[in-house]
Amino acid sequence: MDFAAARRRVVAYFPAYMSLPTFDSQGALFGSLSSLAPGLFSETDRYKLFAQKIWPILAGTRPQLEGCYEATNGRAAYEPVALLGTLILQFLERAPDRQAADLVRYHLGWKLALNLELGERGFHPTTLVAFRQRLLDNEQGKVAFDAVLQALQAEGLVPKRGKQRLDSTHVLGMVARLSRLECIRETLRLALEELAVVLPEAQRPDFWPLYWERYVESKLDYKSTEVVLKQKQNQAGEDSWRLLRWLEPLPITLRNGRQVELLRRVFGENYTTEAGDEITPVKEHSAGVAQNPHDPEAQWSAKGHGKARHDWVGYKVQVAENIGPKPETKSEPARNFLTSLVTQSAIESDDAGLPATLEAQSQSDLAAPAELYVDGAYISAAGLAQAQKEGRE
Repeated sequence: MDFAAARRRVVAYFPAYMSLPTFDSQGALFGSLSSLAPGLFSETDRYKLFAQKIWPILAGTRPQLEGCYEATNGRAAYEPVALLGTLILQFLERAPDRQAADLVRYHLGWKLALNLELGERGFHPTTLVAFRQRLLDNEQGKVAFDAVLQALQAEGLVPKRGKQRLDSTHVLGMVARLSRLECIRETLRLALEELAVVLPEAQRPDFWPLYWERYVESKLDYKSTEVVLKQKQNQAGEDSWRLLRWLEPLPITLRNGRQVELLRRVFGENYTTEAGDEITPVKEHSAGVAQNPHDPEAQWSAKGHGKARHDWVGYKVQVAENIGPKPETKSEPARNFLTSLVTQSAIESDDAGLPATLEAQSQSDLAAPAELYVDGAYISAAGLAQAQKEGRE
């Protein structure tokens, strides 16, 4: 066997094996641009300020980013500090991945901010997708946020114990909103496709061709009558139950796949089984049921009342902000900075988000705020008593 060729194939298909390029925190672009076009960027230009203030902070996170890679093994990765800066810039300018990759390649301001050479050719847009996943897999999703927050504390712009305000907002899940029939059918389709990979044709049940045609090769006709749709919902429940029962005596590696486990959950949330294996759709769904099998943790929730009420499928985020001194003039920027972002399930209460926020801030070396401004959803007798005990208001 050619082990060298085999290793090259493994490295090509598994992005965890990526080596890091040599990192130069100084660079020469700033000086070269200044000499080529000294009036191109003013002292208050945001790209120049990013290069002067933010880039050195991001460069300081390089040791943490190195832990996300195989330092000397695998194909060469794009510089992670530059990718981290790209994520911030694309958030500030609301640029999707493809546009952000183009800006890195063609925009002089982005090149300046990211300490890139003038002839830098950039990267493929999917590199940003893989980089985000790499940060999440290595629990480094807050690395840039914490680094900048610590720098703001060092500059005295965010006091360790001051005034803050806290509120929550919704986060839309990156999934379509499905009906209960669509959800169970799509979950069944994913389970069948998962089983098709591990089940040889000879071991598949006799109903396999029918199920494959019904759920994988066919689509739901949205113009069907209500009676037909109800029949299809009953049929999807019966088919799911039949498949799950057929899987019971099989080896655990076959019956406990990720999509099969999800099918068990979705079936249990949408149907009840009575004597004689009669399958009945659930009329009232409890909170926390899967809304879409492509992101089963994304939940349905609603906020507000009357015309101000809106609902969504996704998550909730608790956003805390320090309250800085009031600007003396209209042109002076406010010194308000985010101090924590805590993601919750969409169905969790704001009352539960308060201790989670305080815990997140303590991990960022921030003491609990002396004064915290919140709405009534955060207030409880226990919370007020705890605040009084700790000298907070």
